[in-house]
Amino acid sequence: MGYIIMMYSKTTNGVTVTVTPYFLDDQSSPQESHFVWAYQVNITNSGNSSIKLKHRNWLIIDANGKVINVQGEGVVGEFPTIQPGESFEYTSGTPLKTNNGIMQGFYLVSQDNGEKLKIDIPTFSLDSPYNKKNVH
Repeated sequence: MGYIIMMYSKTTNGVTVTVTPYFLDDQSSPQESHFVWAYQVNITNSGNSSIKLKHRNWLIIDANGKVINVQGEGVVGEFPTIQPGESFEYTSGTPLKTNNGIMQGFYLVSQDNGEKLKIDIPTFSLDSPYNKKNVH
């Protein structure tokens, strides 16, 4: 059975964040309630000034409603500067104890003039092939 890859996209202040999550079957152990996803993030700057990514803030919510807040400086150890018309792409991942969940968040960036902007990350779904389908 094929697994459908979904892309989620949101534009804030001329910056588009597109996230493509995918389930990592080979790193997951469903019998031990260990489910792992990777997600590819593309940040495209359509604005008129360059931006420097300073901070990330993620909310990860599992199927039981448990919320994990992950925040920190930069992304994947970098503080990328994205020029107008250019993109930055990276891949990260998260484990959950449930077979599905959702993630959302935002980045804080600074422009050339020092102005800080909050860039929304679209809410996206972490789905696995192990989702229980209840048929009534």
